[in-house]
Amino acid sequence: MKRISSRQTAFVKKVVPVLLLAAALAPIVLVYSTSHRFEPGMFAPAILITFILALVFPRLVWSLADEVYDGGDYLLVRRGRVEDRIALSDIMNVSVTALVNPPRITLKLAKPSRFGDEVTFSPPRPMTLNPFARSAVADDLIVRVDAARVKRARP
Repeated sequence: MKRISSRQTAFVKKVVPVLLLAAALAPIVLVYSTSHRFEPGMFAPAILITFILALVFPRLVWSLADEVYDGGDYLLVRRGRVEDRIALSDIMNVSVTALVNPPRITLKLAKPSRFGDEVTFSPPRPMTLNPFARSAVADDLIVRVDAARVKRARP
C-alpha cells in the first residue's frame, strides 16, 4: 500500500501548537525575568496565538486524518487509534483546498465511515515554487473515484 498523506501531519498536529504556545509565552517570560513586573503589551502575542490555536487549529489541522494509504480500490484511513477502510466507490466527491497551510483533500462520502461523512487529509507537497501547482494525489483520486462510481452505477 502506498501512503498518500503527508508525513508531516503528526508534526503539524502535535509539535507546532507547542512551539506556538512557547512563542506566545516567551515575551512574557523574558520581560518578567528582566523587570520583575508584567507589562500590558507583552500579553498581545500570547492572546493572538491562543486565539489562533483555539479557532483555527481545531478546524484546519486537528481534523486531519493522521495517515491515509491507497490500497488500489480502497483507502485505509487512520486518525488516532481508529482505522477505517473506505471503498473508492463510496466516495461522492474529492475536493482540494490548496491555498491553505497545510493543503487539504476532503473526501465527501456516500456512505458514512467511522469518521463521519467526510474525511480530510493533507497530501504530500511536491517541491515547487508554484503556489498554484495541482496536487498529483488529488488528480489521481478524482479520476479513480469517478471510474469506481461509474463502475458501481452499471448493472
